[in-house]
Amino acid sequence: MPDLFVVRLAMGVLLCKYIKHNTMKAKNLIDFHPKFFDAMKSYSREKFAADAMAGIIVGIVAIPLAIAFGIASGVGPAEGLMTAIIAGLIISVLGGSKVQIGGPTGAFIVIIYGVIQQYGVGGLAIATIMAGIFLVVMGLCRMGTVIKFMPYPIIIGFTGGIAITIFSTQINDLLGLGISNVPANFIDKWVCYANNISNIDYWSAGMGILSVVLIALTPKFSKKIPGSLLAIVIMTVIAYLLKEFAGVTSIKTIGDLYTLPSGFPELAVPAIPEGKTFFGTMQELAPVAFTIAMLGAIESLLSSMVADGVIGDRHNSNTELVGQGIANIVVPFFGGIPATGAIARTMANINNGGRTPVAGIVHTLVLLLVLLLLGSLVELIPMPCLAGVLVMVSYNMSGWRTIKSMCKSSMSGTSVLFVTLLLTVFFDLTLAIEVGLVMAVVLFMKRAMESAHISVVRDEMGVHNDGEKDEVLSIPSGAEVFEIEGPFFFGIANKFDELTRNTDAMPIRVIRMRKVTFIDATGLHNLEIFIQASHKEGRTVILSGVHDNVEKSLLKAGIVDMVGKENVCSDIHLALERAKEVASQLETK
Repeated sequence: MPDLFVVRLAMGVLLCKYIKHNTMKAKNLIDFHPKFFDAMKSYSREKFAADAMAGIIVGIVAIPLAIAFGIASGVGPAEGLMTAIIAGLIISVLGGSKVQIGGPTGAFIVIIYGVIQQYGVGGLAIATIMAGIFLVVMGLCRMGTVIKFMPYPIIIGFTGGIAITIFSTQINDLLGLGISNVPANFIDKWVCYANNISNIDYWSAGMGILSVVLIALTPKFSKKIPGSLLAIVIMTVIAYLLKEFAGVTSIKTIGDLYTLPSGFPELAVPAIPEGKTFFGTMQELAPVAFTIAMLGAIESLLSSMVADGVIGDRHNSNTELVGQGIANIVVPFFGGIPATGAIARTMANINNGGRTPVAGIVHTLVLLLVLLLLGSLVELIPMPCLAGVLVMVSYNMSGWRTIKSMCKSSMSGTSVLFVTLLLTVFFDLTLAIEVGLVMAVVLFMKRAMESAHISVVRDEMGVHNDGEKDEVLSIPSGAEVFEIEGPFFFGIANKFDELTRNTDAMPIRVIRMRKVTFIDATGLHNLEIFIQASHKEGRTVILSGVHDNVEKSLLKAGIVDMVGKENVCSDIHLALERAKEVASQLETK
């Protein structure tokens, strides 16, 4: 029995060590460290005072935007507010940035509207949950840094395209055209506007245009008061007075089209679209969900990077993705729409003194109070004014100054930008990003091929030594040197293959690879064929100046064994010495 007890004790100790070891490994593997908990370790009354003030101001700023984004997306003001409340709270508590403000953004409007048109609100909820799962997986797999490498022309292209699309969706409300069903297609939409331009309501048009002017001019007079809020307050009062005392009833308000709930919405499971299966719906919505996830990831990480530059902090991109993902998984159960980090609201938070996630939490409480207590006042907001808010949002999103400056730079970047922009406007965002990425990759490879160089030297060659004069080396008789400059991927590999086929072969072939920093499968394959063909013809192949990472690839592919370790030299001097040895051996035969 004592022996059994000792064995059990030993097994228990080993099990504890195993659990501890794997827990530590998991901690190192999973990069999830919310900034909220770090901020709470050294929190103070002074920080709370600053965060509370910033949170209240941002909450006020977020009211018109949340309402406008909800309506423009095809749901309603309550859904927009609920998204800002639920998603904003989760992103603040579980996100990887101290000052990020989450909620609905203009970038999602186009996608959400299209999904609702095709799959209904239930389909949107499923797509949002799937997008949230994608974001969580990306964060857990440490892909936060990878997403930062999205080509800048693509980002500018699709944001510009989204801005144009948002603007085009607001003309009906801005001018009071009274069109009940606006076509989804861009061209059809503008044809419809042109056909109904005679139905313009001048009261609505005047209010919409005045709202745009007021929002645009407010920053010139006050940096503290948001122009959108000022426009909504003034226009709501004017609309109410016109209706009550002047008999103007043509100006539509939120209350004419939507009813805000008096309480917090109940938890509801997303419904499967009629006539479709659960897995079938998931399969159809997977590309849309991935687009939502990528768009949310890009926008939130860009917002975090901008915020870092202002407050002098460093966000955790992987944690930010996980926080965004959890928010998008939860929010559909409360009727919400996709959410991400909002650059404008985040900057408003920073500019008003917010420095911890508490400011984001306060902002959600302000929105909650508006939803529960001020719903009747929200219903008085005129639709032309909300349209004016979104027109200014689209203007700020357009990035026309950046587009103008990029047009003066490289043609390749400009072409990617405009193709992405046009595809976003006339087709859809998913196709735009896919085509934009393919174009960017192809153009990058073209530039890499153009910058790469392969040369053949047979008599003598110059060698540049840092800090010393150039050295001239003599190449042994019967030897030739192929120098490859640049990554040895499939484009360059094919170029190398063509060169070696069109060159009269020498008995000894030295391949100088000092400037080859990368080799892909095609490069390895072509190199293998080259070596096999050379050996079949009785020729010796010597490799020179192989980088460590390239040598690892050559070892795995069996190329080092194929040429022989004695024929793999660290520099050109040793390679030419080896070539002399082989040449003398050939002379003695």
